[in-house]
Amino acid sequence: MTVFIFLGSLLGAMALGIPIAYALLASGVALMWHLDLFDAQILAQNFINGADSFPLLAVPFFMLAGEIMNVGGLSLRIVNFALALVGHVKGGLGYVVILAACLLSALSGSAVADAAALTALLLPMMLKAGHKKEISGGLIAASGVIGPIIPPSIGFVIFGVAANVSISKLFIAGIFPGIMIGMGLALTWWWVGRKEALPLPPRKTRAEIWAAARESVWALMLPVFILVGLRMGVFTPTEAAVVAAVYALFVSTVVYRELKPQALLRIFITAARTTAVVMFLVASAMVSAWLVTVANLPAQMVDLLRPLLGHQTLLLIAIMVLVMLVGTAMDMTPTILIMTPVLMPLIKAAGIDPVYFGVLFIINNSIGLITPPVGTILNVVAGVGRMKMDEVTRGVLPFMAAQFAVMFVMVLFPQTVLGPLRWFY
Repeated sequence: MTVFIFLGSLLGAMALGIPIAYALLASGVALMWHLDLFDAQILAQNFINGADSFPLLAVPFFMLAGEIMNVGGLSLRIVNFALALVGHVKGGLGYVVILAACLLSALSGSAVADAAALTALLLPMMLKAGHKKEISGGLIAASGVIGPIIPPSIGFVIFGVAANVSISKLFIAGIFPGIMIGMGLALTWWWVGRKEALPLPPRKTRAEIWAAARESVWALMLPVFILVGLRMGVFTPTEAAVVAAVYALFVSTVVYRELKPQALLRIFITAARTTAVVMFLVASAMVSAWLVTVANLPAQMVDLLRPLLGHQTLLLIAIMVLVMLVGTAMDMTPTILIMTPVLMPLIKAAGIDPVYFGVLFIINNSIGLITPPVGTILNVVAGVGRMKMDEVTRGVLPFMAAQFAVMFVMVLFPQTVLGPLRWFY
């Protein structure tokens, strides 16, 4: 009955069109009434404590860093460097999208910011070169998924806080899976475009490649600073977000000189608005998370899936399928915040490495950003690229299938995630 009250109130509020943050609060209030615990002070206290977390300070600074990079020229130079490297091969612009997405994801950690930048910079180029609009938009949308996987990642920060898992380990564990996702996209792009007969652009000279690399070196140094700093213990993930924002601001204003002082206010306002949405979601979800714990729902879930606790792979497959279904209807942040408190007791009871699960969980939620009908990234690409939503949806399907295939390979072969992690720890 408790599960029905929680899910019924949450889904009912969403069905009425209530924003997800308020729907989470409504489900929390419904649970409090059901448990005969209603107290406005408890509600307010958990709401405030939900956002009162030092690690969550990483979210606004990574948001700010992403905005500065797009306006200050760092994203453009990353794209130009990728063009110089692989732009001349058959289907080269598609590989440029994937390579640029991997590089940009190591800068901002925001799927929406990366997808918007890639759409604005590369979609016109792909259309001019003769690539089909829906496939081009689909590839760009699918490439945006890499953003929350390769560190730094806002998704890993939120999961790490909700699950009490090392954010540094999550960051490092996400590197190789992110590269695998990129390789899966590249293979799919080759398969989709193998019959295209488009004229190839000339190969860049060694001098042009060197010039593009020299221009982008300041941008490329940022992920190096972050990973080395985390590995050496120089700063925490939260402090790394501050480093990223300050570094991006310095490069954009002093080195590239493309970010004008009058644009700073607009950038700060945009980052603040996005951060406010995320933090309000976090605070609302923590109210529900506290009540879920009080109602003993995690223990009920453990009892329900107890037959699978002795079979780690089967349990993970069942959880991943469940998250896939949820991802079609909910955005990434609320899914992480709602499901993490429920799923973590299962993971611990089954003896599954929480870092390994965290990587799989974030990959699945990231792919949820391109699964219709919600698909946040699909909306971003359609809006920025002035495409119809159904065009982007049709184009993204083969790439989405490839990403899910890579994810289930990681489920079946845990060493694809845990093996590279041991190189660092």
